[in-house]
Amino acid sequence: MDKALKTMIDNMPEKTGKSLAEWKILLKEKAFAKHSEAVNYLKTEYKVTHGFANTIVTLSKDEQHTSEDLVENQYKGKESLIPIYNALISFVKSLGEDISITPKKGSVSIIRKRQFILIKPATKTRIDLGFKLKDKPTTERLENSGPFGAMCTHRVRLSNLEEVNEELKSWIREAYEKSI
Repeated sequence: MDKALKTMIDNMPEKTGKSLAEWKILLKEKAFAKHSEAVNYLKTEYKVTHGFANTIVTLSKDEQHTSEDLVENQYKGKESLIPIYNALISFVKSLGEDISITPKKGSVSIIRKRQFILIKPATKTRIDLGFKLKDKPTTERLENSGPFGAMCTHRVRLSNLEEVNEELKSWIREAYEKSI
């Protein structure tokens, strides 16, 4: 958690009248369909500033979805890609105990001290695997980052399990080793 967010959470009881845990309970009881509805509710009913309201709603939603739910939702309609995802995760876990696997809404970040790969089901038939491999030349398979932009330096497109081969694993290992 970054310092600014921690400070905001620590100041929440004084600035908003409730702790984050109390706000989460209140929002859970209401079960808003949209993020903006919950933010507007907090602003209107409790006079919470926009910054605090947005943070409260965002952190409340994060807790409602488990990591498994997030990954499961990413692969709905793309179930044929799950063996590729599982093979990637299995290999990543073998690299060391200092890895954090962090599912988000549309991708899974693999982090050591910083993110070194990103797994994203790009289409129904393809996973895009983003890498942080600074100063590594691109090849036909190890492309520039494409849609990942600055989040990654390179990308590999994976459509079948056989593509999780020794060449790919060597790039993952290299990204892991450079992420210290």
